Amino acid sequence: MKQQTQRKPMDEREKLRKFRELDDAFAEALRELDNPDGRSGMPDAPSEVIASPLEEQEAPRQKNVEENVEKSVEKSVEKSFEERLRALMQEYQKPAEQVSELLVQLKAMGRIV
Repeated sequence: MKQQTQRKPMDEREKLRKFRELDDAFAEALRELDNPDGRSGMPDAPSEVIASPLEEQEAPRQKNVEENVEKSVEKSVEKSFEERLRALMQEYQKPAEQVSELLVQLKAMGRIV
């Protein structure tokens, strides 16, 4: 049989002490990320204060990513539409001029935007 060691249950003070150690280590790691070449010059601050500048830096990048995704989706939709339109033109043997006239009429009628 294996011997099982019984662990002594942690009291609340010990749990708080360990949590504070982890929290301090995490805060220090965040400060090092912000200023890798040394001291940040900031006293210990709550994580909200540290996270705020990061969020401000991240916001423009996130906006650019979202715009690029939107443009990519639009291009994909346009390409897909063109491919389907060309396939239909070939299937029904319609020249581009007739399809163009049809699209102009549909747009004038408000059927397409």
